[in-house]
Amino acid sequence: MFEEFAAWLVYSALGMAHGQLGESAAFFVADVMYVTLLLAIVVFAVGIMRTFVTPQKVKKWLGGRREGVGNLMAALLGVPTPFCSCSAVPLFIGFVEAGVPLGVTFSFLIASPLINEVAVALLWGMFGFNIAVLYIVSGLAIATVAGIVIGRLHLEGEVEKMRLKKGKAARSKRMDWNARVEFAAGESRSITLSVLPYLVLGIGIGALIHGYAPADFLSSVAGRDNLLAVPIAVLIGIPLYSNAAGMVPIMGVLVSKGMAMGTALAFMMGVIGLSLPEMIILRRVIKPKLIAVFALVLFIAFVITGYLFNAVLG
Repeated sequence: MFEEFAAWLVYSALGMAHGQLGESAAFFVADVMYVTLLLAIVVFAVGIMRTFVTPQKVKKWLGGRREGVGNLMAALLGVPTPFCSCSAVPLFIGFVEAGVPLGVTFSFLIASPLINEVAVALLWGMFGFNIAVLYIVSGLAIATVAGIVIGRLHLEGEVEKMRLKKGKAARSKRMDWNARVEFAAGESRSITLSVLPYLVLGIGIGALIHGYAPADFLSSVAGRDNLLAVPIAVLIGIPLYSNAAGMVPIMGVLVSKGMAMGTALAFMMGVIGLSLPEMIILRRVIKPKLIAVFALVLFIAFVITGYLFNAVLG
């Protein structure tokens, strides 16, 4: 449906010729419509879920949990919980001060930006349900195992001694279903509109790659035959700063041009889960040694995941 409308708009209504520019334009129009609609639906569903998950409940559920169970629960709670760079500092301090173990806290912080409704919706829309599920499972595994590893290193002394300013405790109000639906609709509208510029930019870049980038070049640099493609992709992603809305469309076109799926996923994980700007912000609450451990553990996890995806998906 979206492809047909895009083709009509580009070739009939706008009168563009069939060729590289026309193909890029049609790709752009169809993907923007399809992915935006799916994103709004998924964010609405997650918005309903968020009405049941408050920061107070998260701290209560995670405090005192034993290793393994606590890490997995923290990773699962990170999926529907809003997280961004600006919230990293108060969340980290709040969790540590609430008695949540360091490793469990890191499981939450890893899962929250890595596995969110935007990433899931876009991956589902562009690659299908199976790839989205594989990404969710691998993301949960990474967050759980990485948190366990960091916890066992006993690096609590590497946390900076900072405290949040005391304020009035937020009260969790009971919501009826009308209020939940209203909240979810507001979240869907707000989040979709906020990520739409990144989404449009990402799809625009992807459309240009789709129409103009030589497939042979991408295949030789990051194709299945290059054994170092996965770690190189993760390293390239670290200094970049983007989110799933901008990365998934680009990743989709890179795959269509010859990049292996696992390599593309590892690249995306490096950008949204191990970015240099994120490390700079986290420096406010953790010391360099713990940042280095955190980055190294995630780098190894992303590289292994990339190789596993390449092996499983062929």
